[in-house]
Amino acid sequence: MQKFLSNQNKHCFILLIIFIQVFFFNPIQVFADLPNGNAVKDPNTILRNALPVKQVELQEIQHKLEETSNLIRGGRWPALAKTVTKCQSLLKKHQSRIKEQLPSEKQKTAEKTFLELKENFDNLQNNAKLKDKYAFIATRKEALDKIGGLEEYFLPSKFPYSIPSEFDNLPRLLGRAKVKIQTSKGDMEAIIDGFNAPLTAGAFIDLSSKNFYNNLPINRAEEFFVLQTGDPIGEEIGYVDPDTNEERHVPLEIRIPNQEETFYNQTFEELGLYTETPTLPFATLGTLGWSHSNTAVDDGSSQFFFFLYEAELNPAGRNLIDGRNAAFGYVVEGFEILEELTKDDTIISIDVLEGIDNLKSNA
Repeated sequence: MQKFLSNQNKHCFILLIIFIQVFFFNPIQVFADLPNGNAVKDPNTILRNALPVKQVELQEIQHKLEETSNLIRGGRWPALAKTVTKCQSLLKKHQSRIKEQLPSEKQKTAEKTFLELKENFDNLQNNAKLKDKYAFIATRKEALDKIGGLEEYFLPSKFPYSIPSEFDNLPRLLGRAKVKIQTSKGDMEAIIDGFNAPLTAGAFIDLSSKNFYNNLPINRAEEFFVLQTGDPIGEEIGYVDPDTNEERHVPLEIRIPNQEETFYNQTFEELGLYTETPTLPFATLGTLGWSHSNTAVDDGSSQFFFFLYEAELNPAGRNLIDGRNAAFGYVVEGFEILEELTKDDTIISIDVLEGIDNLKSNA
């Protein structure tokens, strides 16, 4: 007579008993989980990563230094010191090659910047030794700003992306601009990115230079979500071009990393890119986004919004705005103003501080 349980069956039977005990007598704890999304939430980091530059040695130093963000939050000082040591080593290893790749007229400036970076890294080591969190953060910002400045030397001489000819009549920002946004609660500054959203950024800078946004109210305010403005006084809901007497429309415009072409008038849902993160994500407080209607993605005209990022409600890279609206810039100073603005407030003016030369009225 065959044995009721072979050795193999015995093992299976034992595993079955353990399974029943664990899953029936000790129910599984279920935790609500949100997708991780894009971990980068600092606007300056996003803007550095969005530059159309492929200088791998310099970017290696940048990314290694940016890794200290989580270490600072966790107070992991030995690991911070170790990471800074790695940055020092990378700077020593790569600076000659980086300098060689620069135009000759930039090399002397780069030499000075490398010396300043070396001093920054020495100070970071001292900050880590003293466990001085705020000094570390301030010095790291100085260093990353210098690295970003060096990266800008590697920008292509010509605009690196193509814009479909059907949009030849629209203004475009072929680079970046900096604006001051004066509100009834205080002032902010923002960087507008025409590299990755040339038509959207172009429309915004064009209207700002025309004083279109002066004294316009905040016409939509949703806590932890958006503050919207740009609706002109009167019956119109957008900018009417005086030359055509028609409302000017700006197409939905989104880039994703490592893609040659920008997507126009196609949402991520339509493209099947459900988990993709745009080059300019809605991932931080003060992301500037372009508004369009609920029925079309190509009818945005003048209205834009400030995204009020809330990590738990809007996980970066997994929210309902990435891939449906175009981001075109980020507030880099005056974030606290966004938390005070309501529908009772007004945009007093938007002034272009830098980059107006990058604005072209058409193709």
